[in-house]
Amino acid sequence: MTTSEQVYRALQGVMDPELKRSLVELGMVRDVEVRDSRVRFKLVLTTLAYPLKDQIIDEARQAVLALDGVQGVEVELTEMSEEEKQRLSQEDNQSDQEELPNDVRHVIAVMSGKGGVGKSLVSSLLAIALRREGHQVGVLDADITGPSIPKMFFPDRAQPGASPMAILPAESRTGIKVMSINLLLESEDQAVVWRGPLIGRTIQQFWGDVLWGTLDYLVVDLPPGTSDASLTVMQSLPLSGVVMVTSPQGLAGMVVRKAAQMAQIMKVPILGLVENMSYFVCPDTGKQYDIFGPSRAEEMAAWLGVPFLGRLPIDSEIARLCDIGRIEDYPADSFVPIARRLVVGLPVSH
Repeated sequence: MTTSEQVYRALQGVMDPELKRSLVELGMVRDVEVRDSRVRFKLVLTTLAYPLKDQIIDEARQAVLALDGVQGVEVELTEMSEEEKQRLSQEDNQSDQEELPNDVRHVIAVMSGKGGVGKSLVSSLLAIALRREGHQVGVLDADITGPSIPKMFFPDRAQPGASPMAILPAESRTGIKVMSINLLLESEDQAVVWRGPLIGRTIQQFWGDVLWGTLDYLVVDLPPGTSDASLTVMQSLPLSGVVMVTSPQGLAGMVVRKAAQMAQIMKVPILGLVENMSYFVCPDTGKQYDIFGPSRAEEMAAWLGVPFLGRLPIDSEIARLCDIGRIEDYPADSFVPIARRLVVGLPVSH
């Protein structure tokens, strides 16, 4: 039978989106009752008019429903007293004073509603191109359940460092700082079988608990889709904007439009569109083939009302270098103009 202690532990992983702290730690979970297969508890908010209350309720309910034997969850909303609000405000101010000395000028997310179009490749090449231009660059792998960034950057298994203050990101051969869940697992093949709240909390920790130091650009590699991970990044990180990645297939274009709509709903600027796998150049004849059909990138960019940043070819050399952890050896000549166009369109740094 589920116990109240198990419920509290489950809710420990649910975070307040603005305060970035656990609901349990903030004292927002009270009066937990477990009767047969149903759980009831009070959720005490700073105000009942809190605009993100529905998100918190949903995440709390899903976290408790994940417990064995729980078939129903009832959440009663109440509001904190003025004394409780003042105490919470004082604690939050103290927490702000203890924040890590990170100085990140621009945070750029790479996004697509569809898997397999090359978001991780575009994220990596963007980081490499910016690093070659002399910038300080980091990559945050927000694809918690399907991370691939470490495999591309490190020939051998890398591990993050540690300091008394925070986690230290791993550093690539050319000085790109990398943080990914695959750097923390016992084996790179280990599956991460987590629900949304825990995934969101991990992404928040990769931003707030990692000592990134001074960066000109932090590139965030998002997983496919428009759900938990993307929502966490757009709500919790100070994004300069997102880069959309697509391929020539009509299906990819349809799903990318969904991702673009999410960015617009969340009021995150779309910095531009990159088309991956646009064409293949035969090494024997030099003839170009549109393997996935004719390009629709410029048409899509115009439909979205965003800049078209450029096309990337299908290149077997990229695949080979990614497999051996040497992506930084790729010349990436075709990506340099894309990176430069992207930088020109960035808003003022945070």
